[in-house]
Amino acid sequence: MATPGYHDDKAAVLARLKRVEGQVRGLQRMVEDDTYCIDVLTQVAAATKALQSVAVQLLDDHLRHCVAHAVQSDDRNEADRIITEASRAIERLVKS
Repeated sequence: MATPGYHDDKAAVLARLKRVEGQVRGLQRMVEDDTYCIDVLTQVAAATKALQSVAVQLLDDHLRHCVAHAVQSDDRNEADRIITEASRAIERLVKS
């Protein structure tokens, strides 16, 4: 199995995801405690932004590692596949 692009940043990615997990748990508590809707929505927006930030970091790592290595390789079919895969990931992120 190939090393993922985020390998060198794995600890930072995990730390960010744990913060997001804490935010989501906080959201659950807010709903359990009948917190005002707008306050919950504000925290949902913050958690969403945090997840988007993780996604951008993962995408950057993927482009710099996986895509760069594929383009530098002699296998044009593999390079095209990896670039197409990255483009589709970007498309999914933009649509979300």
